[in-house]
Amino acid sequence: MSNAALHVARTGLDAQAARMRVIANNLANVNTTAFKRDRAEFETLAYQIMTAPGAAASGENQYAIGLNLGGGVHMTGTARVNTAGSINSTDNPLDLAIEGAGYFRILRPDGTEAYSRAGNFHLSDEGKIVTSDGMPLQPEIQIPEGAQTVTIGTDGTVSVTQQGQTEPTEVGRIELSRFVNEAGLQAIGGNLYIETAASGTAQTGAPGEEGRGTLRQGALEGSNVNVVQELVDMIETQRAYEVNAKMVSATDEMLRNANQQL
Repeated sequence: MSNAALHVARTGLDAQAARMRVIANNLANVNTTAFKRDRAEFETLAYQIMTAPGAAASGENQYAIGLNLGGGVHMTGTARVNTAGSINSTDNPLDLAIEGAGYFRILRPDGTEAYSRAGNFHLSDEGKIVTSDGMPLQPEIQIPEGAQTVTIGTDGTVSVTQQGQTEPTEVGRIELSRFVNEAGLQAIGGNLYIETAASGTAQTGAPGEEGRGTLRQGALEGSNVNVVQELVDMIETQRAYEVNAKMVSATDEMLRNANQQL
């Protein structure tokens, strides 16, 4: 039994260490544009059934509660919390915040598409709207050389005004993609997510249509990490880790005493 207690305590240590890593990642990204915090989720391991509830005890009597011994705990996954972060004004015409549901489509170097809510875009040397890593926004939008102003409407319409012109010229339209299960998207780093079987296929279209959010130019969505909440979770995790470590020490002491008395 003592060896089993050591195993259970070890699973607790592993689970709390993993949760601490999740919290650390949340705090590390507190200032990352459009970052969504993760929440560790746990479940119990298989139980050892010593006596089943309802089993015959003696004669016509039955056990009312039974005897089940737990096998410990393990982390089943990390659930992404997709609540919106605060919208912060930047006055940069190529900064875009999504108000509502949706993701920008980004073309990766291998030709596949990824999705992101980070709207801190830039211009490439060819005048294309790209991410800070140089990956182009999809569909590609070309800003003409010498454009005096760039205006992006809430519906994604991109217009520019060139020198000597009084009327703006439309040069493209930004699209957004949304998913049935946003939590099923797989994070790959660089503020990017990729589609999975769990997320469902991307439903792409104009901002403001079919449940997609609208765009706000000159602003960025902040991280949804609440530092106070993460610190409270960190203290709770630390205490749980300490309790499991004490269980290891207590069980080891019990085994030592048993060996000395035998």
